[in-house]
Amino acid sequence: MSQINNILMAAKQRAESLQLPYSGALLPEEAFTLLQNVPAAKLVDVRSNAEWNFVGVIPGAVNVEWKTFPGMIDNPHFLEQLKHQVDTESLVMFICRTGARSDQAARTAAANGFSDCFNVLEGFEGDKDGHGHRGKVNGWKARNLPWAQG
Repeated sequence: MSQINNILMAAKQRAESLQLPYSGALLPEEAFTLLQNVPAAKLVDVRSNAEWNFVGVIPGAVNVEWKTFPGMIDNPHFLEQLKHQVDTESLVMFICRTGARSDQAARTAAANGFSDCFNVLEGFEGDKDGHGHRGKVNGWKARNLPWAQG
């Protein structure tokens, strides 16, 4: 249990140093550890349906689009869909492609009754490499955490 506490403390310290309005900022491996060891923890993938289908999915993640494809238009039903699938008292970790949309989702959830929100830094695909390709430098995929082709 001390490993879980250490992860949560580190995530909280990152959030404080970045002045984030939610519980914490996690590295992908930390999010995976919490997902495996905290029974009520939920990983919410806020990428678009197209990304889930063509880039890949994380087994067991709850999928709720933050923006819809094409056009990357805000999902007006995001909070309703999130509340339908995730308890507001759960430890909720948000992930997207790089950590930007999931930051927005964590901010919104925290401001609307979710008590324990975290952003997964680096996201599913992470930063681009020298050739402009994602999924190799950092992020969920590059760290060889579980995922499946959509």
